[in-house]
Amino acid sequence: MSAPRGAAVVPPRAPAPAFGRLPLVAAGLASLVIGTVAGLARAGLDLPAIHASVHAPLMIGGFLGTVISLERAVALGARWGYLAPAIAALAAAVLWLWPDAPAAGGAGLTGELSGLRVAAEMQLFGGFLLAFICWRLHRRQPATHSRVLIAAALCWPVGTATWLFTADPGRGVVAWISFLVLTIAAERLELSRFMPTRRRTLAGFLAGVAIFLVAVAVSIVDSDAGKAALGVGALVLAAWLARNDIARRTARLPGLAGFIGKSLLAGYFWLAAGGVLIGAQAIGLRAADGAWLGDAAVHALLLGFVMSMVLAHAPVIFPAVMRVSMPWHWSFYVPALLLNASLLLRVGGDVALNPAVREAGAAGNALALAAFLVSTISAVIRGARAGRS
Repeated sequence: MSAPRGAAVVPPRAPAPAFGRLPLVAAGLASLVIGTVAGLARAGLDLPAIHASVHAPLMIGGFLGTVISLERAVALGARWGYLAPAIAALAAAVLWLWPDAPAAGGAGLTGELSGLRVAAEMQLFGGFLLAFICWRLHRRQPATHSRVLIAAALCWPVGTATWLFTADPGRGVVAWISFLVLTIAAERLELSRFMPTRRRTLAGFLAGVAIFLVAVAVSIVDSDAGKAALGVGALVLAAWLARNDIARRTARLPGLAGFIGKSLLAGYFWLAAGGVLIGAQAIGLRAADGAWLGDAAVHALLLGFVMSMVLAHAPVIFPAVMRVSMPWHWSFYVPALLLNASLLLRVGGDVALNPAVREAGAAGNALALAAFLVSTISAVIRGARAGRS
């Protein structure tokens, strides 16, 4: 029914911000901050009272696990779905408050009670719950990308179980990387339907996914072989994404679309670079200093690729999750530029075996993540002010 002639037309009111989800978002961002500080300690900076051992579990399970689970719970639209991000957030809180490990020589994390053991068990359950949510979403709308999302979600508890039984977060890194890379790749596959020739090129995407899953399985018994397979899979997916993603077109546009496209292409560069580096470490090209190549590879993949994707999608995902406005602003480029420049420095320091350069790059990585938090909060404040006006 149309409004009476002469009556004022009132635009529909925007939905109220989802403040009930704010504690989960805050827990994820707190994990990002504490995990970043732990990463600085791991890189060699003198930071007392910081446990470097919680760096990987906090960044992967605490920050990204919470955020990804929250996004899936919002998509599902069922209250029980929020249990997954809540468990991930609680596991992160355990790592903040009880970051001790079992005594040296213990049988993994399965014997002596510790904060790491409790957090690992909680993340294990949260990971399986995330996979169940992805399965429910797949039943609602079956598609190739939704099947990949289920496989990606299962990689999270696989990596966590490996960590639980070995007490070494590094042993779960192949599965954890696969969880994040395949999640992002599946989301980009969903958007690739806007590009031509999708049917002819889908086989290349599925080949990359299959190699990642083989890498996860192999890494359980042979870490180096798993990393070698992971490197091949990273190169295959990086080539596919760079060729077929819509980012190739949007990167030329101004404003937010151009920012997202450029950030995605930068991420695909780091995905390929990480694949080369982790493959070189796995086959022992420089066996005496393999840990340096490992640091370069892991951070090229998790900072260069994954965080580039986070920076690219935050102006879209955060408003969708929290129902707030984040208007475009040129300052979105600041954390992206800092991240890429500092990561080049860090990787260069690793390759050159220069600890001072690596530490400088790690400090720059932390500065980039801090700039990301400031940029996000500032954008939300600008959006709120614009809405009131």
